[in-house]
Amino acid sequence: MAVYFLAVCLGCCGETTVSCFLKASVTLLWCAGLLLCASGITVADGMQPETTVVVLYEEDGEATINIKNTDPGPALLHSVIENIPEDQEPLLIVTPPITRVEAGETQLVRFISTAGAPLKTQRLKRVSFEGIPQARSPGGTTIGITLRQNLPLILHPRGLARHQAPWELLKWKRQGGGLVVHNDSAYVVRLALELQLLPGKQLATLPRSYVLPGEVLVVDTHGPQSDVTSVVLQPATVYGFSVDSYQADVTDHGV
Repeated sequence: MAVYFLAVCLGCCGETTVSCFLKASVTLLWCAGLLLCASGITVADGMQPETTVVVLYEEDGEATINIKNTDPGPALLHSVIENIPEDQEPLLIVTPPITRVEAGETQLVRFISTAGAPLKTQRLKRVSFEGIPQARSPGGTTIGITLRQNLPLILHPRGLARHQAPWELLKWKRQGGGLVVHNDSAYVVRLALELQLLPGKQLATLPRSYVLPGEVLVVDTHGPQSDVTSVVLQPATVYGFSVDSYQADVTDHGV
């Protein structure tokens, strides 16, 4: 039905393209609303974390974050720690793993370190927060659509200085006509997948959006790039703040 109305709107005679597009958009939204009402589906706003990154400092032993239930009704907050593929060692627990949060209320979630030995470098985990709305309403059966928030969680070793721009410590090197990035530091570096290579302004791609301490990653340059002199990257700060792009020099391998 939505496709039919879209075709009608786009085929209007004497209408501008913008006008037709707006009509089509409104019609699609109207049809979607009808489908949701007819099927008894409710869309939840979800659980909203107060920050976009969780940092656990080893000397503190734990970290906390507030999660607000923005749903119109009570929901269960399900908090889960997820290991990244490169680091499967369990280093912390979350409490409470599941709890009821009333509409508009805020729940404090704690992350407690369980590491058996002192950390030598930063470690990266992820944590997800999912709100599970009540399954039924007084008027009948309700199907809830849940939204999941997934955040990075960084464990910071005792005694390691807090570096506000760890991406500056990465070393970018030419190797065999390609490009590699070395992280010789003790910090987890998070950044966007897409890079720009200078001076030619070609685009390149990282295999993932983080570089762990001690890692070397091969950059997909989409062909030989032996004349690259620098790389422009978009870093992600430790605390989730937006920052400008950063330009790093590229050197020969072994330098």
